[in-house]
Order: sequence, then structure tokens, then C-alpha cells
Amino acid sequence: MSLQRLVLWRHGETDFNAAGRMQGHLDSSLTEIGWNQARFAAPALARFEPDLVIASDLRRATDTATVLTEAIGVPLRIDKRLRETHLGEWQGLTGAEVDEQAPGERERWRLDATWAPPGGESRIDVAQRASEVVADLLRDDTEYGTVLLAAHGGLILALTAHLLALPVELWPSLGGISNCHWVELRRRDGVWRLHAYNAGMTG
Repeated sequence: MSLQRLVLWRHGETDFNAAGRMQGHLDSSLTEIGWNQARFAAPALARFEPDLVIASDLRRATDTATVLTEAIGVPLRIDKRLRETHLGEWQGLTGAEVDEQAPGERERWRLDATWAPPGGESRIDVAQRASEVVADLLRDDTEYGTVLLAAHGGLILALTAHLLALPVELWPSLGGISNCHWVELRRRDGVWRLHAYNAGMTG
């Protein structure tokens, strides 16, 4: 059976999340809450019966993925193309600090998927590199029914919009992804369809 389903799973809470800082490519660590979020979500994700898990090489995503792969004995592959959006000069800053330095630019970034922070990537750029991971899976001779990608909120939003072939001007209509929540996409007749968005366990 060729690839039929993708589950895109955001990492658990990090120290930067807790402090309200923008991470991008900075390698922040899971908090104890983040580890617990991953443990709590793992049984629900196990029901998807993934054949393979591929994680961003940033520690917050790799650590989150490992909670699942060790629990269910599924292979883990690391791929740096699943890294979060590079936020350039904004990395490490709080939203308030960015707003003070560049009033209105964060809102511009949210509303225009083609625009990038100074020295960083646009959502279009992120979707392009992430979609190469999916294209490689579709070309692979190995028969994967379900693959889970452990990644980051901005990347998951961009990749989802790209795979659904949404017009770029509509990308901002997709909401954010909460820590340890996921998106489920299924492929039928060569077309990706959205089955769940920002799904997750609470408690």
C-alpha cells in the first residue's frame, strides 16, 4: 500500500514557549509539561499505527517523537528539512520585543505567506522544503500506509496549506497548532484531503 495518510504532530511545550520567545531554528528544550504532553498524546497517536516517524532535527521535535517511537516500536528518521521556520533577526525575541523594534511587521508576517522576517524564511520557503520530504516518501519503493512527521507549528501550517493546494492568499486562514496537537491528511486519487486540524488530547 502506498502512502495513504500523513499525521503532522507538533512538539510539546518548550522553555521558549513558556517564556513567550520566538524559537525558529534555535534549539530549545521541552519543559516537564512538554514531556508530559507527549506522553499523554502517544496512546492516541499510536492508534494511527504509523509505519514510520520522521522528526525535525531540532531537539524539541526529536524528543517529542522519541516518546512515541519508544512506546510503540516504530522506526524514527531525522530530517532537517522539517525544521521550524527560520525567523532571522527575530529568533530569541519575545513578540513584544519584535513589535517594539518593528511595529506592524509581525502582523504583516501572519497575513502574507510570501513575506519573511529579516534574514529569515517565508512560509512559502518552509512549505517547499517540507514538501520535499513528502515527495521523497511518495517516490520511495517502501510501502508506507501512514507516516507521522514530528515537527513545528509554523511548518505544519505551511505544509498543510501546500498539500491541500490552498491559494497562497488563503494560507493565513488556517489557525495555529497547539503544543502536541496534530493534523491528519489522507490521500485519495492523488489528492490530499484534510481529516483533522489541531486535534489533540486535553487533560
